[in-house]
Amino acid sequence: MKSEAPLAGLLVADLSRVLAGPLVGQTLGDLGADVVKVESPAGDDTRAWGPPRDAAGRATYHHAANRNKRSIALDLADEGDRALARRLCERADVVVANFKPGTLERFGLGHEQVATANPGVVHCEISGFGEGAGRDLPGYDPLVQALGGLMSVTGPPDSPSKVGVALVDVIAGLYATTAVLAALRERDRSGRGQRVTIDLLSTTLAALANQATGWLGSGAVPGRLGNVHPSIEPFAPYRAADGELMICAGNDRQFAALAATIGAPELATDARFTANADRVANRAALRALIEERLAARDRAAWRELLTAAGVPAGPINDVAEAFALAGTLGLDPVDDHDGVRTVAYPARLSLTPAATRRRPPDHDEHGDELREWLGG
Repeated sequence: MKSEAPLAGLLVADLSRVLAGPLVGQTLGDLGADVVKVESPAGDDTRAWGPPRDAAGRATYHHAANRNKRSIALDLADEGDRALARRLCERADVVVANFKPGTLERFGLGHEQVATANPGVVHCEISGFGEGAGRDLPGYDPLVQALGGLMSVTGPPDSPSKVGVALVDVIAGLYATTAVLAALRERDRSGRGQRVTIDLLSTTLAALANQATGWLGSGAVPGRLGNVHPSIEPFAPYRAADGELMICAGNDRQFAALAATIGAPELATDARFTANADRVANRAALRALIEERLAARDRAAWRELLTAAGVPAGPINDVAEAFALAGTLGLDPVDDHDGVRTVAYPARLSLTPAATRRRPPDHDEHGDELREWLGG
């Protein structure tokens, strides 16, 4: 038997725009919170970011982070609208914002200001470069990918590349959501709200994971290796008869199984390739020998053979193919609600599953009801 949504009864004032902040609001909304999206009279920037657009002419970028919300347009430069925003924040359990540091305080919506009337409020504030010397720097995802080192380890050796999505924004939104839930847990214990801050640069450094700890631990600055792994081999795409096949042999057992499956079992005992460190040191020679054997069959055949042998392998799918694969595996990747298709919430909760109750709202779609509710 399903229970009530885990965050039912929580009110979230989402004063953010674009991606990182709205993703916090959407995630909380997916888990049951009542999320009110406060937009400027011009609307969230992403409403104009098209193509692509859906059949109703709405920018699909906006759909990525705004379902399960109600929308109200408020001009925070206007005294009356600012008062409505203040009332919303004073009723809210969580406030999400990604203005430049200091902006909320100028509007009278900072944590300390709101907490005088609402001491349990959790303020989540996202910035590009923190509240110190970087407070006035613009926090656009590609800029942070460049400044934060992510582009320096992405792409072929002669061409630094950004990731194909605004990944720093996405990761920041997820880290921020985790921190908000932790703050709400603390409020359950102590009754006290708190201020949660996160910046995109710190998020990028955290997202560098093994590349970051490699530099911290050894002093070696990582570089771009294209699609190969800095520490594992074979762990990259290799050319088969009809295109690139991703192979991830992460240990000696999997490498031996790979060698046997492609008809070259001697590779596993070749002194150049016996241990992973040897394979990394001799990856060019190993690649040539692997691809010589892979040329005999297409990717589908190799995927079937290698998977059966316990070697992770598969083709490089485009987005449509990736969704089709998830569908064939029974993962139900698409949420279709009120004519808007979005990516389904990826975590499965057996007792309190996430759910879509509202499609992404049109601009100010709920303005009248919310103004009345707020006493405006």
